[in-house]
Amino acid sequence: MTTDTRSETAASPSDPVQIESETHLDEIVAEGGVVLVDFYADWCGPCQMMEPSIEALAEESDATVAKVDVDALQQLASAYGVRGVPTLVVFANGEQVDQQVGMLGEDRLFDLVDEYATD
Repeated sequence: MTTDTRSETAASPSDPVQIESETHLDEIVAEGGVVLVDFYADWCGPCQMMEPSIEALAEESDATVAKVDVDALQQLASAYGVRGVPTLVVFANGEQVDQQVGMLGEDRLFDLVDEYATD
């Protein structure tokens, strides 16, 4: 069963949450629901190209979208095995359930989140 997470009244923040520390990420993930974490770098072309889609996902879905700057938080990126950017890590109810490396289109981003959404 697939649930469409696009919503006008999303319970999650309407903008991506900029992660400041490992503890901050742990707190966001512990809140439950679906969390998509975008490990990115400012100098990364594909990351810049995905930015509008990441923002749309945050605004239009019930998922929480978080962003981790791999240059500022190298240890956190390493802890999740990030070797290239962009890397997207998906959590559902506090557990890591998926990891995608490389640029994804907006439809694929929504599909990725929808796959783990529950009613």
